[in-house]
Amino acid sequence: NSDTEIKAPSCRPFLMPNLIPPKIPDGERVDFDDIHRKRMEKDLMELQTLIEVHFESRKKEEEELISLKERIEKRRSERAEQHRIRSERDKERQKRLEYQFTRQKYEVPVCASLQHFYIK
Repeated sequence: NSDTEIKAPSCRPFLMPNLIPPKIPDGERVDFDDIHRKRMEKDLMELQTLIEVHFESRKKEEEELISLKERIEKRRSERAEQHRIRSERDKERQKRLEYQFTRQKYEVPVCASLQHFYIK
């Protein structure tokens, strides 16, 4: 059933240049040096391709790491600013409450009929 098939994860295909396999003559004489040289060229091209893919991947990972570090630092500074603002507000609120408490404690009522409006 095509609905239940599991698809392989899509990834960048490994690109290999089209190499022509060495031709082995029908006669008794085989040029092993040519076969070895072509095999070495093929291996070298594979290795260069692998190196290129590796360094492209490393470059991408490095860019992602730098981006992540920048986001972390930005978030850290935003949180520090929020904490600073919150602490300033709390200090102001504490000062207001302290002032109100001190004012109410030492305030003398103007007349005895208004005394029930003041907190003792």
